[in-house]
Amino acid sequence: MTDIVVGPEKKVTLHFAIRLKSGDVVDDNFAGDPASFVIGDGNMLAGFEAALFGMKAGERKTHEILPENGFGMPNPSNMQVMERSAFEGMELEPGLVVSFQDPTGELPGVIRSFDDNKVEVDFNHPLAGQTLEFDVEILSVGE
Repeated sequence: MTDIVVGPEKKVTLHFAIRLKSGDVVDDNFAGDPASFVIGDGNMLAGFEAALFGMKAGERKTHEILPENGFGMPNPSNMQVMERSAFEGMELEPGLVVSFQDPTGELPGVIRSFDDNKVEVDFNHPLAGQTLEFDVEILSVGE
């Protein structure tokens, strides 16, 4: 093991798990291949990267990631009301994820409520507003 610590532009290989405060697992690679990336390359949200700073190979910690350092807070302007006719032939239910096309590609939206005329769709990230547990084991840190 080396004494190199996680910091800007360091290559990091790790196992991680992301859990909700309830303990429900959002993502986990401990049983699979580790993830590798360079700090600051955009592969991981800055708040998750910052939690790794100062850690060394062989260390394992659980960090609390507050919403403002994770997926942000829900934005009310990301709630859209659409005409029910736009969902013709679809069997809707609250929580259903529907894929929409926008100029940059596909955009997922979650059906929150609906009636015969209108459908309320939430385009916020599903983890917006959530405090998360970030369990991480650093396997290696390099230049």
